[in-house]
Amino acid sequence: MIPLSDLTAVKEALRAQRIETPSWAYANSGTRFKVFPQPGVPRTPEEKIADAAKVHELTGIAPSVALHIPWDRVDDFGALAKYANDLGISIGAINTNVFQDEDYKLGSVTNPDPRIRRKATDHLLEAIDIMDATGSKDLKFWFSDGINYPGQDDLRTRQDRLAAALREAYDRLGDDQRILLEYKLFEPAFYATDVPDWGTSYAHCVELGPKATVCIDTGHHAPGTNIEFIVAFLLRQGKLGAFDFNSRFYADDDLMAGAADPFQLFRIMWEIVRADALDPSYGINFMLDQCHNIEAKIPAIIRSVLNVQEATAKALLVDKDALFEAQQNGDVLGANAVLMDAYNTDVRPLLAELRAESGLDPDPIAAYHRSGYQEQIVAERADGRQAGWGA
Repeated sequence: MIPLSDLTAVKEALRAQRIETPSWAYANSGTRFKVFPQPGVPRTPEEKIADAAKVHELTGIAPSVALHIPWDRVDDFGALAKYANDLGISIGAINTNVFQDEDYKLGSVTNPDPRIRRKATDHLLEAIDIMDATGSKDLKFWFSDGINYPGQDDLRTRQDRLAAALREAYDRLGDDQRILLEYKLFEPAFYATDVPDWGTSYAHCVELGPKATVCIDTGHHAPGTNIEFIVAFLLRQGKLGAFDFNSRFYADDDLMAGAADPFQLFRIMWEIVRADALDPSYGINFMLDQCHNIEAKIPAIIRSVLNVQEATAKALLVDKDALFEAQQNGDVLGANAVLMDAYNTDVRPLLAELRAESGLDPDPIAAYHRSGYQEQIVAERADGRQAGWGA
């Protein structure tokens, strides 16, 4: 492990780290069975942005918030971006929604009906207009498209339809904009999903060109999938554009990042550090994608940000020279021990010191509870429709 007396480079890397929070995580959400509303959740996109700004104020490393359309639709997106900037944050990735409309029962961009495919593709293009208005650089696609039964539709034709929609959106992008193509093993389609895995996403991105990259959602894989291998492969190919960080135990649980398997999160971040891909200039968007169903929203998001930060700090403490030497010498146990030494290090004092040096409270969650912000939003948002799933 890197000597604790030589942490200048580690601290510099941690100061530069950026984690994007999702607007929808601040609002009411739930499972298929029930949405459990919480007092004080946002009623408008502006209130979601205000909550995101509070998270950044306390953590110092969450300066952007992703939007989801139509959940976050407003009349003036330029004004919304200015509102965010006035609060010290920016608009991040624009996420499309082609899975909640009645027309999309049999798919959106892969639907057999050309009218519905046109409607879905037009929504993708609308999202690029919103990017233009907000200054966003990232356009994130997740398609729930798929089929439930063998023979329901032609698998190859659906890929052709998907490619056509992606091409139309890609050709509309500005020079500094890009597509992040997410994937998901299953659900809501149970027999075949049109973008089920990283390989399918990667193949479409290669076909599209350099402005298309893969978004890895850590909860969207089969049990036992080696996600850090996917990270390493896509980094090698220059096609890793973003993460949707969350934690899963059974299937896409959308729990707080690092909650179920913090060692996996460390292994992922080690591949990022090993590739010198942590700095924002590399271009990876480290996003959260979570739905806090029973826990308090803002503290859960703060905890997730801190979990990613802690995993990153441990990855930065890996002694690369010792690890590579052990690997070259075939020292199996020695190489594993180098990783485990870093992972087993308690980095909380280091991060508390880093925050204090940056003028932040060493304990962001305790600072939030002391701030009175929760009591404030409960009082101010007592009336009116609350924005959440399906709003």
